[in-house]
Amino acid sequence: METFQRLESEVRGYCRNWPVVFDRAVGSHVYDETGKPYLDFFAGAGSLNYGHNNPELKTSLIEYLTDDRIVHSLDAYSVAKREFLETFEQIVLKPRDLDYKVQFPGPAGNNAVEAALKLARKYTGRSTIVNFTNGFHGMTLGALAVTGNSMKRGGAGVPLDHVATMPFDNYLDGRTPDFLWLRSLLDDSGSGLDKPAAVIVEAVQGEGGINVASAQWLRELSDLCREYEILLIVDDIQMGCGRTGDFFSFEEAGITPDIVTLSKSISGYGLPMALTLFKRELDVWEPGEHNGTFRGFNPAMVTGAEALRRFWSDDSFAASTKAKGDMVAARLGEMAAEHSDFGAHVRGRGLARGLAFEQDGIAKKVAAESFDRGLLLETSGPEDEVAKLLPPLTATEEELTAGLDIMADAARAAVKVAQPA
Repeated sequence: METFQRLESEVRGYCRNWPVVFDRAVGSHVYDETGKPYLDFFAGAGSLNYGHNNPELKTSLIEYLTDDRIVHSLDAYSVAKREFLETFEQIVLKPRDLDYKVQFPGPAGNNAVEAALKLARKYTGRSTIVNFTNGFHGMTLGALAVTGNSMKRGGAGVPLDHVATMPFDNYLDGRTPDFLWLRSLLDDSGSGLDKPAAVIVEAVQGEGGINVASAQWLRELSDLCREYEILLIVDDIQMGCGRTGDFFSFEEAGITPDIVTLSKSISGYGLPMALTLFKRELDVWEPGEHNGTFRGFNPAMVTGAEALRRFWSDDSFAASTKAKGDMVAARLGEMAAEHSDFGAHVRGRGLARGLAFEQDGIAKKVAAESFDRGLLLETSGPEDEVAKLLPPLTATEEELTAGLDIMADAARAAVKVAQPA
């Protein structure tokens, strides 16, 4: 550990909760340098939906590299990009009747969000973006401005302006109609809210605590945006690529966002890649108006296309994910019932799940006890009150059961420590 402590910035985070040196990874398992295995219910924060070193994707990548194919191309045309775009159109867009243009904004999710915000403002000529409580959209300044977490916002060092924060679904526990406040502000010329360029939302808030927006709420939001001529941006960076079951998290609601952001698992292999998708009429960019050096990372396009062909050519993978999600939810429900005295309850959709506790510190202790027993999971929510599960979508039922067994033991140990003397 001495090398990391001496040379790496204090900003490092995950390593503080998992103080080992990782070396190898296969499927749903990672191994430290001593060879100790860990079941991975973190999956690169959702970047490894198809597991570590998926053999089919790895074969495509190795063949591409050993054949001296182009790796870096900015936004020049390449065979790999053409194959990815054609595959994405045929397997993802056309079956869902989505007529989106595709922008490669850079290697990371925040690049996709920044491009979406910038495009919305350019197209509408307006500056305000509506975001939601507990939303998370990235750490660069534009994305951070529409992020709710006060600790992360505090690191900006400058004002984070041109946003208006509204309550996410069920934030007020159903005490007011969901969009009464926003609609009132939009209708009142004295409200102080300038007409927004766009609304940005996650169908399931990952970092915010595995908070699920209902299909009805999303439909009402979509209708409101259409009524007031506001663009709707769905941030699907963590919850897209099948995490909730369907390829896009918004499919269940039957809506068509104006703009969609994708990253994390879109490359399939954990390679950096991001997309900003938008309706054809929104493509008002001038050539080179938004660019970046690593827009054309061709190995990610190769594995991304292979992942689409491998997992999304029919509905079987989505159905499998939903079934596994139901299994995980049922087991978490048993844990919640066991620890009801601590306000335990289950959140999530698909294979994005969480066990939340009302008492401070328990979820963090569950994560720590899980690590000690050979399971990787993280916490989320404004107070780290949720033990968060993002297992690979390819995890077997046996692996899921084994991980949940570990988590159940960890939860018992965590609440035992929290019991009053």
